[in-house]
Amino acid sequence: MAPIHVIVNETAGSGEAAKAIADAFASAGVDATITCVAGPRLAEEAARAAASGGIIVAVGGDGTVSTVAEAAVRGGATFGVVPAGTLNHFARDAGLPLDLDKAVDAVAHGEVRMVDVGEVNGRLFVNNASIGIYPRLVWERESEQRRGRRKWVAFAIAIVRTWRRYRQMTVRMTIDGHVYVRRTPFVVIGNGKYQSEGLQTGAREALDGGTLSVYVAPRYGRFEILALPLRALTRRLSRDVAFEIFLARQVSIETARARVSLALDGEITVEHPPLNFRIRPRALRVLTPPLNL
Repeated sequence: MAPIHVIVNETAGSGEAAKAIADAFASAGVDATITCVAGPRLAEEAARAAASGGIIVAVGGDGTVSTVAEAAVRGGATFGVVPAGTLNHFARDAGLPLDLDKAVDAVAHGEVRMVDVGEVNGRLFVNNASIGIYPRLVWERESEQRRGRRKWVAFAIAIVRTWRRYRQMTVRMTIDGHVYVRRTPFVVIGNGKYQSEGLQTGAREALDGGTLSVYVAPRYGRFEILALPLRALTRRLSRDVAFEIFLARQVSIETARARVSLALDGEITVEHPPLNFRIRPRALRVLTPPLNL
């Protein structure tokens, strides 16, 4: 078997959780190198592991999965996932086990499946990217959590602060060569086509369809925008919000702002427009459970 490098998000792998992960790999008869890292070192360690060849495995939530997946694509490594986050969108959509032992077994005995990744200005993502109010909401929530606020308290404060600073934005989108100008609170670019029951569930019809999905939210007033986070939490967002939806292979988004906050698989970054998106078909080698199981 190829060498296996397991990259554990420090939060997911602290204390007893880290030992459970190590024990699961040992029980599966897998000789794996396990490294617990966090912050900027996560990308650095993932790149180092990918460059050494073999299999790299992400243990953590969607942010960790995205970071390690990017390293796998760039280094030509095979990618495995042991989900340890709250939502685990990529793992669910790829049909990967959420149970620790079953996820490790998929790494040890799984089959390789080729899936798409999205790219924006040279950076890769496996789920989605967004601009507008959502990146602001995430930034405010994380800021409050760093101050010691509990998750839901931080979320409530973030909603209020985002509402106070709420502004519509004008975007000029070039979608597969066609130009559209819209006034909107946010735009989401998905890696793949999402199912009709809801963008917020993370459910996609396929991960190898060779397409991006573009969701443009309609214009909202200041008080209407307050209801959006609640609708997302209660899985009513797609029913209540009339998204304008496009499918495309290439998308370019321009704004009047010199810099825009971008949520990339839940991680916040600052980019300079234009934001140039493209789909990279079948660029990621993912270990999945054997089809005959």
